[in-house]
Amino acid sequence: MRILVTGGAGYIGSVTAALLVEQDHEVEILDDLSTGHGEAVPDGVILHEGALQDDDHLDRVFAQPFDAVVHFAAFSLVGESVRDPLKYWRNNVGGTLNLLQRVATGGARRFVFSSTAAVYGEPDAVPIGEDAQLAPVNPYGHTKLAMERALADAAEATGLSAVALRYFNAAGAWGGRGEDHDPETHLIPRLLRSLLSEGETFAVFGDDYPTPDGTCIRDYIHVRDLAEAHALALAWAEQPGFHAMNLGTGDGHSVQEIITAASRVTGLTVAPPVQPRRPGDPARLVAANDRARRLLGWSPRRSDVDSLLADAWEWHRTHPAGYSG
Repeated sequence: MRILVTGGAGYIGSVTAALLVEQDHEVEILDDLSTGHGEAVPDGVILHEGALQDDDHLDRVFAQPFDAVVHFAAFSLVGESVRDPLKYWRNNVGGTLNLLQRVATGGARRFVFSSTAAVYGEPDAVPIGEDAQLAPVNPYGHTKLAMERALADAAEATGLSAVALRYFNAAGAWGGRGEDHDPETHLIPRLLRSLLSEGETFAVFGDDYPTPDGTCIRDYIHVRDLAEAHALALAWAEQPGFHAMNLGTGDGHSVQEIITAASRVTGLTVAPPVQPRRPGDPARLVAANDRARRLLGWSPRRSDVDSLLADAWEWHRTHPAGYSG
C-alpha cells in the first residue's frame, strides 16, 4: 500500500513508519517537526515538512493519492492543554478536519488513528474496556475524543474504514529510535535521564495511593508493540465504519515497580525522593485488550517491564542528548 504517516517523525510515528517500510509498503511522512525529529525519519522515506493546517501544502501532499493514512500528528502535553486549550483545538481538531477533507476526496480507504486512554478520563472500573464511559478530564483528552467523533462521522458518510487505537503509556525504543521530548513528561525517560545526568531530577509523586505499594499503577506498552498494532490495523481495515480498540498489557506496573526494575536493568541505585500527589492522578489505569487480540490478532510481545526498560536504557545511554547528540 501507499501510506501517508502524519507525525511520522515523532516517537511512535517514526517506529511505525520504519516497520511499514520493512513490510514493503510505500511510505511518506507529513510532519512539521515542531515536536518530531528529522533524524527519526527512515532512510529513503519522503518527508513533507509542513503543518496539517497549511491547505496549499496539504493539497500538494495529496496530489498523488494514498491507499491509507496513519494519523499520529497532534499535540499531547496534558498540562499545556490546560494552560492553552485553544492551541490544542486548533492543532489537533483543526488539523484532523483538514486531513479528513483530503482523505474524503483523495481516494484513501483505510485510516488508522493514534488515540489515547485520555478519552476515558477517570474510569469507574479497571481494566478499562472500550465500552467504558468516554469522559475526558482535560483539553487534550477532549480534542482526541473530538477527533474520534469526526473520524466516525466521516467513515459513515464516505465508506472509509477507520480504526482508532487507544493506548496507554508508550515506552521503550526500537531500531535506533527512542523517546526525545522537550519538555519530557513521561516517567520512564525522566527516570533514566536522571541516572545519566546530575542535572536531571526525578521524584515519585505520592506513595499513599490505594495500591499494593502506595504508588500509581500504569499500563506500559513497548513502542514496537504499538507499531505492530498500527500495521495490523491497516491490514484489518477493509469494511467501512469506525472501530475503537485499546492497546495495553492488561496488567500494569506501579511507579515503585518501574523504579525497582530500572535498578535491576541498569545496575545503578535508584532512590528518588517522594513528593506530594499531583492533582488528578488516578491510582490505577490499565487497559482491557481483548478486542485488539481478537480482531487484529495482536499481542504485546515486547512489553515485559525488563525488556521495555532495557531497550529504553540502551537508547538513552547512547543518545544522552537525544537526537541532537
